[in-house]
Amino acid sequence: MFSLSSILLVAANVAVAKMGAGIGAGLAAIGAGIGIGQIGGKAVEAIARQPEAVGDIRSNMIIAAALVEGVAFFAIVVCLLILFM
Repeated sequence: MFSLSSILLVAANVAVAKMGAGIGAGLAAIGAGIGIGQIGGKAVEAIARQPEAVGDIRSNMIIAAALVEGVAFFAIVVCLLILFM
């Protein structure tokens, strides 16, 4: 037989897991925002210093931003899987 304390312990573990998944998803989104902001800022500085390299800088910036977004989406999906599984 399950006692009330063991049922409450299992329920508390589930609640902590859901809270951790929510915090993890939030941190992933914040980290991606900070990363893309840094990429954009540094790209603008590089273009200001060397305007003739604008095409190369822009393409590298877009690739780097896409990689950051991919990692952020992966982290959010993992958090959602933890939340719903």
